[in-house]
Amino acid sequence: MQRRILVLAVFFIVAFSLLFLQLNNIQVLQAQSLSNASGNNNSTTKAFSLPRGAILTADGKVIADSVPANDVYHYQREYPYGSLYSDITGYDSIIYGKSGIESAYNSYLQGRLAPPNSLSSLFSTKYRTDSVVTTINSKLQSTAATALGSMAGAVVAIQPSTGSILAMYSSPSFNPNALSSPNGAVESAAWKKDNQGTYPPLLNMAIARSFPPGSTFKVVTSSAIYDHDPAIATQKFPVESVTKLPQTTLTLHNYAYEACGGTLPVLLQVSCDTGFANIGLELGANNLSQEANAFGFNSVPPLDISGAAASTFPKASFFNQNLPQLAYSAIGQGNDSATPLQMALVVSAIANHGVIEAPHLMSEIVNNQNQVIKQYAPHAWKIATSPQTAANVTTLMEGVVNGGTAQGIALPGVKIAAKTGTAQTNLSSGSTATGQDDNWMVAFAPAQNPQIAVAVVVPQQPGLSANPTGAQYAGPVVKAMLAAALGVG
Repeated sequence: MQRRILVLAVFFIVAFSLLFLQLNNIQVLQAQSLSNASGNNNSTTKAFSLPRGAILTADGKVIADSVPANDVYHYQREYPYGSLYSDITGYDSIIYGKSGIESAYNSYLQGRLAPPNSLSSLFSTKYRTDSVVTTINSKLQSTAATALGSMAGAVVAIQPSTGSILAMYSSPSFNPNALSSPNGAVESAAWKKDNQGTYPPLLNMAIARSFPPGSTFKVVTSSAIYDHDPAIATQKFPVESVTKLPQTTLTLHNYAYEACGGTLPVLLQVSCDTGFANIGLELGANNLSQEANAFGFNSVPPLDISGAAASTFPKASFFNQNLPQLAYSAIGQGNDSATPLQMALVVSAIANHGVIEAPHLMSEIVNNQNQVIKQYAPHAWKIATSPQTAANVTTLMEGVVNGGTAQGIALPGVKIAAKTGTAQTNLSSGSTATGQDDNWMVAFAPAQNPQIAVAVVVPQQPGLSANPTGAQYAGPVVKAMLAAALGVG
């Protein structure tokens, strides 16, 4: 009898020990992994049941916030300005996750237990959040949206000396409130709608979609002259409307077959394709490719939210047996492609003495007592060119506004440096594009003390007039941005 009792006692002790070990394994050792495991709805419910920090513009406007809700989640994420800031804030979706600032700075925004600071706080549950203050200027952001109006397009404005993004807007845009709804059906419908169309709203055109940069790329080609073959700067190119291309019987013509020629200042002022095509051939593939890479092409800009795409310029070896393409690449056509962010960084380099500062959206992070706990430290991304080259190209770009293709953006009392671009999608076939052009303009001002650099693209789309130019559609948007930033009209 005693032996049976002893065996039974040992059995219960072993069973209890195993149960104790398994409970500790689940509750302690595996707690984190089980909490985060796919299919565990408790973790999702918990995350959306906690307060979340605000996202603000540089001038204090709250562009994302959490408010109490009478549902299972207890809090609802709200975006008071709808689609105006959606490319910046992103969304906080139960189904599709997070994007933009919501994703990049989630570890600060999400609610977490506050450490006890008194005896009474040991017996209460309090959560703390931090808020993200962005670099965005609300006036410039609104100006970008208003200036684009119903046109598809994108605007990026940067402070050249710091890399702070002052405005970033693409149209069409999306409403993050629908993608942050507690109603799954609402989120699913919004996701489907915002992923459709030639320019899907959820694809941030400002940073993720590239287009042929057209003549805005002549800023890079002009810099390459001073950096690699300065003698070209004083060379006089023949006045012509069409130029012959090597290795082929094909020719390259100017926009609308206009005749142009002369020295570099004149060529850039009137955006002479034949002149710059021949400049590209004289510079050579190695020099032009090196210059493009120095300005950030073929590299992903280090923006502090995900989604930025690399702009492209062909490798020098690509042109070995294809010199006509080198002529086209020198004028921003052929296989060249660029995002608005990339072209904003190009002109920022010229504005900032040849240095491209890393672009960023976060200015600082503050806690719930409004104390700064993290501040962005500006730093260089690329040394694109020399200060002397930047100064030379600035002078050339001023000429584009003073009597050149960008004279329509002139503002009283302000010196502006700019470059237009009209990327004709079928130019290399020898025909003239009709209503199928991507329209560009890049600019910075004041030219000798730059406070803002802007890039605008208005891609091909129904409703634009035949043979539109960068000055016609992108130009007014650039002018509105400069006027708003500098307080002039």
